[in-house]
Amino acid sequence: MQFVIPKDHPSLPGHFPGRPIVPGVVVLDRVLEAIEATTGNPLGPLRLPQVKFAQPLLPGETAEVLLDGASPRWRFRVLRGDVVIASGEVVAS
Repeated sequence: MQFVIPKDHPSLPGHFPGRPIVPGVVVLDRVLEAIEATTGNPLGPLRLPQVKFAQPLLPGETAEVLLDGASPRWRFRVLRGDVVIASGEVVAS
């Protein structure tokens, strides 16, 4: 699933003034949306036992969520082109 966080997203003004970057929680929200789109069901309680942010995502940049696994455990990578910006694991409880 590809996504772009627009430059007027409400999380950006305070993160960081003058040089906004997309907060990690917004990136993770897109990961959860990708899982829900794949399963066709809303996720209930979950854990994120491992998450790593390797590079920032800037507003207006295109990123892609890649998933591996199936319920209740998914590994994910978020890429900007060929560059991994985030990776980790989501486990449904």
